[in-house]
Amino acid sequence: MDVTRQTKRNLRLQRYLFTLLLLAAVGLLGWLSTQYRIQTDWTYGARNSLSADSERLLAELEGPLTITAFVRDQGPLRDQVRELVGRYQRVNPDIQAEFVNPDRAPERVRELGVSMEGELRIAYQGRSERVQEHTEQALSNAILRVARQGERWIGFLTGHGERDPHGQANHDLGHFGAELERKGLKVQSLNLAETRAVPDNLSVLVIASPQLDLLPGEVKLVREYLEGGGNLLWLADPGETGGMASVAEYLGVEFLPGVIVDASTQLFGIESPDVVLVTAYTPHPVTRELRAMTLFPHAQALQLNTTGDWDVEPLLSSMENTWTELGTLEGRIGFDAGSDERAGPLDLAHAFTRSLDADSEAGEGRTTGQRVAVIGDGDFLSNSFLGNVANLDLGLNLIDWLSHDDSFIAIRPRAAPDQSLELGRTAQAVIGFGFLFVLPALLVLAGLIVWLRRRKR
Repeated sequence: MDVTRQTKRNLRLQRYLFTLLLLAAVGLLGWLSTQYRIQTDWTYGARNSLSADSERLLAELEGPLTITAFVRDQGPLRDQVRELVGRYQRVNPDIQAEFVNPDRAPERVRELGVSMEGELRIAYQGRSERVQEHTEQALSNAILRVARQGERWIGFLTGHGERDPHGQANHDLGHFGAELERKGLKVQSLNLAETRAVPDNLSVLVIASPQLDLLPGEVKLVREYLEGGGNLLWLADPGETGGMASVAEYLGVEFLPGVIVDASTQLFGIESPDVVLVTAYTPHPVTRELRAMTLFPHAQALQLNTTGDWDVEPLLSSMENTWTELGTLEGRIGFDAGSDERAGPLDLAHAFTRSLDADSEAGEGRTTGQRVAVIGDGDFLSNSFLGNVANLDLGLNLIDWLSHDDSFIAIRPRAAPDQSLELGRTAQAVIGFGFLFVLPALLVLAGLIVWLRRRKR
């Protein structure tokens, strides 16, 4: 009897001890789950994981990177952004995510220039980038741009009444220059009369609407810069080429007389007839990610005369209901078919590229390949118009492309081979016949069998 009582006591103690150890193990696992995270991707082809290119990029980051998403608290867009950013956080735990409701933080939205819900802002070591497309390719490219090493100098020509990249007047480019510096670029003013040469470390030379003609010696320096493989952004307002006719001839571009008039702007509440809206874009690296229209006040049209050794693409074009107005912009105006006016669509910008010889002057210290963009308007980047629609994005894309920042990385997202089903004609016929005839026949047969069995009861 004593042995039985002792045995029962031991069994009861073992049950209590087992329960206590089980609860301790569950609690320990719960605590470990808050300290460590283990996630695996079981999808076919690992479609929910980053590509090898993105993983290598994240492995090279030194220090924290912050991704700020401007998205409302509820809705599928927030879940989409959270899932995309979560992929990056699983690879690099130093990536910090912040979600900001744009309705509750309007001042921050205005300060950072956020233009749409779902926009992402990537910040790293004092540099920042904005992303509007929620894809691995777009986000990884933005991370790579803010993580780039080395200094990139953007030189703005000065001394002839050009738009000042640090000026605050309405016609200046101070806001645009500040955005470039926020991206980690070095912005400097360049007076060729003082330097007597274009610096070798310059990534892009910007000539922004000179009001006075350049001296012949300065034009020669610009020509030598181009001949040596330099990258150029030329903003030319109507009737003001800055005395650089030889540069235009070297590129093979001609500025058409007159100002482009856009009759469709009245539909958008724009009273000035010389404001051009560009709503469709060519699949060029500068414009392929633009999701909104761009606005060009007082622009002139371009015409290509000869290409030489340049590869030229139209970068921006007006709509069909536009023309080059040669008269005054007063009273009732319209296209005069019997004059020298040109009917739209008209080219506002051209993009020039060419390969460089290995033994050229540009082969040392420059990226292989030369890029030039000529735009018949400088107002679209000015302080007055930079905040309109996608003007800022276009300007930043131009600088990125000219400085070869658009080709940092070619992200190849993981393929999902099980997303599509390809069937031959025989398989399609069998499946179609089965669903149309065999399956209904089986259902009818099953119904008859059940009916007969119930009738026999």
